[in-house]
Amino acid sequence: MAAVATATATQAAPAHRVPNRPNLVSVGTIVWLASELMFFAALFAIYFTLRSVSGNDFFKANAAHLNVPLSAVNTIILVSSSFPCQFGVFAAERHQVARTGSLWNLRRYGMREWYALAFLLGAVFISLQVYEYSSLIRDGHPISENQWTSIFYLATGFHGLHVTGGLFAFLMVMGRTYKARRFSHDQEVAAVVVSYYWHFVDVVWIGLFSVIYLIK
Repeated sequence: MAAVATATATQAAPAHRVPNRPNLVSVGTIVWLASELMFFAALFAIYFTLRSVSGNDFFKANAAHLNVPLSAVNTIILVSSSFPCQFGVFAAERHQVARTGSLWNLRRYGMREWYALAFLLGAVFISLQVYEYSSLIRDGHPISENQWTSIFYLATGFHGLHVTGGLFAFLMVMGRTYKARRFSHDQEVAAVVVSYYWHFVDVVWIGLFSVIYLIK
């Protein structure tokens, strides 16, 4: 009887539950992106401060040198890159590294193909931004011309550096899938945090484009 009671008590004892804690890499990435948000907020503050000091007419006259249609197309390219980036996350979450069908069958794409497409769109964005810079400098508007050109190149240039960093992150994540024998949970987390970063730079650019190119 004692043995039966002991067995019953053992069966009735609640099982030990492992606490569901957030991933430290994801939390750290979010905290770091929050600090990056403050950095870009400071750039926005500099822009609006210079605009209030210099006057709207001065900023409107300088903004007239911008190629708004080109930048609008470039904005569409960068924002659209968030879609293949997120589809790459979905593929990483189901541990589908490579495509299982033809190159034209998007439904069969794996993380590599989606991230390669996002990388390509981001590279096009940087190329068009370099072209815009070269056109402005060729027309006599270098960074040292006045306060408007200084904040323009500073804000958009730092964003371009962040986009370039995201491109290297894509290459790093895709490269790890070729070196590893199997797709692990750590690689899945790396793919997810890279998407956090990429979506962040997309949202920041929407703000920059709206303030510098549209609000004149």
